[in-house]
Amino acid sequence: MSNTPQMPAEGKQVRLTAWEIATIDSFVRAAALIGLPRSIGEIYGLLYCSPDPLTFDDVEIRLGISRGSVSGGLKTLRQLGAITLHYVPGSRKDHYLPELSMERLVRGFIKDQFSPHLASSAERLDAIEAELATEPDRTRREHGLQRLNTLRTWRRRAEKLLPLILAVLGGSRALLSQDESAPGDLV
Repeated sequence: MSNTPQMPAEGKQVRLTAWEIATIDSFVRAAALIGLPRSIGEIYGLLYCSPDPLTFDDVEIRLGISRGSVSGGLKTLRQLGAITLHYVPGSRKDHYLPELSMERLVRGFIKDQFSPHLASSAERLDAIEAELATEPDRTRREHGLQRLNTLRTWRRRAEKLLPLILAVLGGSRALLSQDESAPGDLV
C-alpha cells in the first residue's frame, strides 16, 4: 500500500469519513471560540486527520472550499505556527503538516494575536484620554475617566498575566507528555 493519499480526478471532492468530519467539526468549533474563521478550523482539522502531508490542492479538493479560503487559511495557520512545511522528495509543491504540540499552538496564538493587541492598547488608551479631555460635560468626562482607569488596570493585569500563562505552558510540558490523548482535552 502506498503512503501517498489517493487524490480524485480534477475538481472532484473526496468524501470525508465520519471520524474525519467529527474531528474537523471539533477544530471548527475551537477556531470559532478564539474568533478564527471556519476555514481555519477545517484546514487544521483535515491536516490533523491526515496520515500524510497534504498540498494546497489536496486541501482544496478534500474540503471543497475556495482557493482563496485555502490560501488565506494556510497563511494564517503558518503565521500562528499551527502548521509546518514538509519536504516531499520529487514534489515541487509545498506539503503541510499540523503542529501537534498544544504548547506551541497556544504560544503561537498568543504571539500572533494577543501580544500585538496588548502592545498597541497603551496608545489606544492614551487616545481615549485625549478624547475625554475634550468632553464638555464634566459628569460624563469623570465617568469616562473612571472607566479608562479600569481599562488601564485590566491592561496592566494582562501584561502581568501573559508571562505567567507562558510559564505555565512551559511547565505543563511534562504533564502533557504523560498522556497526550487524555479525555477532556480542549478539542
